[in-house]
Parts: sequence; structure tokens; C-alpha cells
Amino acid sequence: MSNSYTQHYAQLLDNLEKKSLRRKLKVSESASAPLMKIDDRTMLTFCSNDYLGLANHPKIAQAIVDGAQRYGAGSGASHMISGHNQAHDDLEKALAKTQSTFIPKVKTLFFGTGYMANMAAITALSTLHDASGELMQMSIFSEELNHASLIDGIRLASKQSQATIKIYPHQDIATLRKMLAEDSNPFKLIVTDAVFSMDGDIAHVDQLLDAAEEFNTLLMIDDAHGFGVIGDQGLGALNLFNLKASDPRTARIIYMGTLGKAAGLSGAFVAGDTDLIEWVMQKGRAYIYTTASPPLIAQGLLTSLKLMSDPTHRLSLEKNIAYWHSHLQLKKWRLMPSQTAIQPIIIGTNADALKVAQQLDKKNIWVPAIRPPTVAEGTARLRISFSATHTTEQIGQLIEALHEIEYAF
Repeated sequence: MSNSYTQHYAQLLDNLEKKSLRRKLKVSESASAPLMKIDDRTMLTFCSNDYLGLANHPKIAQAIVDGAQRYGAGSGASHMISGHNQAHDDLEKALAKTQSTFIPKVKTLFFGTGYMANMAAITALSTLHDASGELMQMSIFSEELNHASLIDGIRLASKQSQATIKIYPHQDIATLRKMLAEDSNPFKLIVTDAVFSMDGDIAHVDQLLDAAEEFNTLLMIDDAHGFGVIGDQGLGALNLFNLKASDPRTARIIYMGTLGKAAGLSGAFVAGDTDLIEWVMQKGRAYIYTTASPPLIAQGLLTSLKLMSDPTHRLSLEKNIAYWHSHLQLKKWRLMPSQTAIQPIIIGTNADALKVAQQLDKKNIWVPAIRPPTVAEGTARLRISFSATHTTEQIGQLIEALHEIEYAF
């Protein structure tokens, strides 16, 4: 019996290989940086989400050391038992402060990962009962290009609380409004990425909030790739759209920010009106039934937040993106219209995208080839991401390599 199983999975893996869809790991032997030692080679990397270059910052590393000396290695239990440490509490208060300008009566919860944060928030918010304890159904309106963690949270909500799932086309607010108008459920939730991770474009948060207000809907925003980077203070999508806590619409927002990207460490947080987030804490199984992150991580993140408030990092990143746009000249491939750190180039077929990534690899440049199911068939791409710590010379090296490969392709 065991042999038949292994043979079957071996065949499935072989099929992935033939379709140029099998993923393979590279081994990093150094800290996250533009130049890294990968599989015994020094490579120029354009694949990290370390947008501000903080993952290897000495002040954060020292804060983690100090946290380990003060609180030890692990938390020992879930937040709801004995694992909620003073460092966690301090971090949640500091994170709430970053969003207090935009959301009234704001409260935050800290999670070990963004995946867990999304799963907990969506499943908890869709768990509704009437006065008699009868389950009440919610309709969830999901953006077509939402991240897998949002999709999985929505799917689980449909199983756990019989929530109805409705998918609206990418950035198509008119269709979303039509769907909202036609939906008869009294409880509704719109779920969207803020910065779309494989395209780099930004959701129309202002228009989504208008729709949420008109149709009495909650709005959940996953700002994994925006928190710390976009907006005039780098505080994310709500900052970018100049929302204010005095605006009554903002009480409808549930905001998820990731701490493993621009913040340089790991974890995530969910922010929103105190009652909404308290309900997530009470009903979010991905929060309740898992060991809390080590306090030393929270201690390091407190330093990350201070460093993120320095605009120098964001200005360096913006300068790098501007340099890229002014110097790259593609003829066969298509650069997607993104002003964020995510700069995808559409190649086309899976095999071609993989071939270009392999040719860059031969030049000791690491850019990942992104293929289905992460993106749609026929849109395989290079996902180039920039950091504040890239130099213009390094970006120029990538541009030159791309021009050479495209010309000979």
C-alpha cells in the first residue's frame, strides 16, 4: 500500500516538473541583503520583501538579544493562557498608535504570521449569532487577486459558519457595487489586498470604503505589502488615502499589517474598532489555539517601528523605483504598471519565465519566476522586488542583464 502511494505522488511531482511548475528551494547562507551567499555563490538578489532593508539592522538584532536576556526564548503558552508577555502588550499598544490617526477606538492583536491573522479575523468576523444563538449568515465579497491566506480564511469561514463567498473582478468597483446591491444578507464583508503581491498595484481603498458605507458592509484590508512603505508617513494604505479617525466610515475597517516585510522581522497584526478586534480575540481560533510568538520577536519589533518612522529608508526605496522606471526599456516583455516595491515583468509561458530566471541565475542574479497557480495561466512572470538598501549600480546591473536576455530571447 505504501509503495502505491509513493509512486502516485512521484508521478504527480513528475507532472509538475514537465509543466515547469515544480518549486525548488535555494539555501541562503547569509543575512537578508541585496548581496547574499546562496548555495556557495554570492548573488545579487531582487526577491526579498525586506522593503526598507531592516531585516539585518544591528539595532533590531540587539533588541532581540536584549529581549532574549529579559524574557527568555519562548512564550510557553498561548496568549489566552500565560503566553501574553509584556513585550507583546507593549507592541500591540505601539501598533495601535500607528493606526489611531485612521481608525477610531482602535485596538490591535499581534499574531505569529500574516496567514494566521487573516484566518483568525475572517473566520471570527463571519461567526455571527442572533439573540437566540441561531447562526446568522454573512456574505463575503473577495477580490479576484487576493492572497492565498485571505482565500483560505474565506473558504474556512464558508465551512465553519456557512458564509456565502462572492468573488468580484480585479479592481472592478462597479461590479462589486452591483453584487452588494443584489445581495440580501444583512451582514456583509468585503475582503481585499491593499497592494497586490504579484501585480504591485494598489486597491481603490477610498472607493471600497464608499461602497462599504452605502451597503452597510465591513471592509477588511490586507496591507502586507503596504504597511511601512506607502503613504506620506509610510503607515500603509489608510495613510495613502488620507483617511481620518474622525470619518465615521473608518469604524468599518479591519486592517491587517504584516511585520515580516517592511518591518524586517516576523508576525502580523490586526487593527480595528475595539469591539471588532475583541471579537476576533474571542473567536479567532488561529489566535486562541496556538503558542504565542517568542517575546524577543515583539521586543525586536518595537525597535523596528521606531526605525520605520525615519523617512530615510522609504525615500531610498522610492529613489530606487524611480531609477528602475527611467532606465528599463523592454521590447518583448511587459512591465506591469506598479509604483510600489513590487515590479513584475510578464513573460508569458511557464517555461519561458523559468528560462529567463535561470539565465539571470547564471549571471548570479536571483529573481523568482512566478507561475500558476500563484498567477493566472499565460501570465508567468518575474517578480522583481526592491529594497531601500539596493544601490543604483546594482539595479543597473539587473537592467543590463534583462536587456541582454530579452534581446537574445
